[in-house]
Amino acid sequence: MTDLQEIMSVKQRYGIIGNSEAMNRAISVALRVAATDLSVLVTGESGVGKEFFPKIIHDNSARKHSKYIAVNCGAIPEGTIDSELFGHEKGAYTGATEARKGYFEEADGGTIFLDEVGELPLSTQVRLLRVLQSGEYIRVGSARVSKTNVRVVAATNNDLQKAIAEGRFREDLYFRLNTVPIAVPPLRERKDDIPLLFRKFAADVAVQYSMPSVQLDDEAKQMLRNHYWRGNIRQLKNVAERISALETTRVVTADILAGYLSPMETSAPTTMGRERTGDDFSTERELLYKILFDMRSDINDLKRMLNELMRGVGHNVPQQPMSQEVIGLLPSSVVSHTETHTSDYAESEEVVEVPQREMSKADMQREQILRALRNNNGRRRDAAKELFLSERTLYRRIKELGITDEEI
Repeated sequence: MTDLQEIMSVKQRYGIIGNSEAMNRAISVALRVAATDLSVLVTGESGVGKEFFPKIIHDNSARKHSKYIAVNCGAIPEGTIDSELFGHEKGAYTGATEARKGYFEEADGGTIFLDEVGELPLSTQVRLLRVLQSGEYIRVGSARVSKTNVRVVAATNNDLQKAIAEGRFREDLYFRLNTVPIAVPPLRERKDDIPLLFRKFAADVAVQYSMPSVQLDDEAKQMLRNHYWRGNIRQLKNVAERISALETTRVVTADILAGYLSPMETSAPTTMGRERTGDDFSTERELLYKILFDMRSDINDLKRMLNELMRGVGHNVPQQPMSQEVIGLLPSSVVSHTETHTSDYAESEEVVEVPQREMSKADMQREQILRALRNNNGRRRDAAKELFLSERTLYRRIKELGITDEEI
């Protein structure tokens, strides 16, 4: 069987859609490394399908008849992750009423997939390094060294090189995990695959609910290709399912599709074209400007409505200019843009020239996190999804920034 035939067979088996050269190359590397016991690090943005690759590696290895265990390192609380991975003895901590095996003991002879490995605490990273080097580990609350024979495949959407520079990830562990790297391309680099994926997701909904499948016209297909897809395949599937469920017409035009796509993501913004990391909020500046612009538009709409209402009862409400603090947060291009769009009903408003000041990175982090928490009624898990962060990273940032429940 040729390499191309193997790749096509893998795609069919795991439901991978598309003919992207970068995706084919990633699958080819996974197939070649499967016969070894080398550690593999799968990198890529959130939602690109990194979870397929450890399964491909395991199912094509000599370990395929042994256990495969997937662990989301970002979803396990820091206080219990050592116990989850390496097990604990009875009485090791409050609530440990009996001894328990960890994932590395359970997966002995098989494969363990460590998703979001960049979220591991430094103390756990030391334990993981020892397992990778010698196969040895110690249960929490024990002094006895145990052995395991496990193949480790890790994945992350974080920039581990930056995490190393900031002291959040061990460099020696990085080199141990990254013996064979596999880079999964983001959806915006697989433009020709996007309409195929949309058709697959729409067809799945049609079969599930016994309805005709929606179709895209040529302009809508082109709009899909040009969209930035910050949430990648997960976001595309969400859009396909919503359109299938909510639209009465079965032919989707560009006008219809536009209502389901964020206007901020129609193309790759200059400051958001790189990989987001767990603690990197510098790419939020453009989003913050958009939020402030929307806030001003909403406030001016409310003032106009109130003015009209008060005129109807014989009163007049003078319009107030935007506060100098808010204007100071905006770059000159955004200020001039907002002034142009509000001139129809604010002819008498005097433009105040104020010195501009830059928001600090911490200010932007705080505002973005608070907005996400308020949008989700304080639910941390949903807010973390909106921010494309793990829950642990969100909790850490809330603590570091001093965000209280009263502010949410």
